Amino acid sequence: MSQPIDYHSRPYRPCVGIMLINSVNQIFVGQRFDNHGDAWQMPQGGIDAGETPIEAGFREMHEEIGTNKAELLCEHPEWLSYNIPEGLANQLWDGKYRGQTQKWLAFRYIGDDADINIATEQPEFCEWRWSSVDSLHQLAVPFKRPVYSKIIADFKDIFAD
Repeated sequence: MSQPIDYHSRPYRPCVGIMLINSVNQIFVGQRFDNHGDAWQMPQGGIDAGETPIEAGFREMHEEIGTNKAELLCEHPEWLSYNIPEGLANQLWDGKYRGQTQKWLAFRYIGDDADINIATEQPEFCEWRWSSVDSLHQLAVPFKRPVYSKIIADFKDIFAD
């Protein structure tokens, strides 16, 4: 029987983060089925082998919210990482990762609210809503807040009037 990998020695799981922005500069957030608190998050998901972050972004958007009616605005130049609390990390992905490293993409949503369907084949969210950029940071679980703060600051020009 192999020994579990030490938490701090584990790699980060590569994934894509999606900031989906509607026509009045509100951001899509969903409440996860597996989160029993009042935390909300932007869509995100793993990058498959051979897939670019942009391809993964469109795929994950469709998988998580039932539509990919969006136009890419920008791709963050850096990979941004966060650690998941050790107890939770041991339960996710067979305990292989200590957190995620994300390539963040900003998209302009060009569909209607009626196009959004979170009752997908493998649903991640039980509820969704549009959030102001000002409240986004406080809606997130604490361990994601530093990444959310960086994304909000770095994508600020999108929200300029």
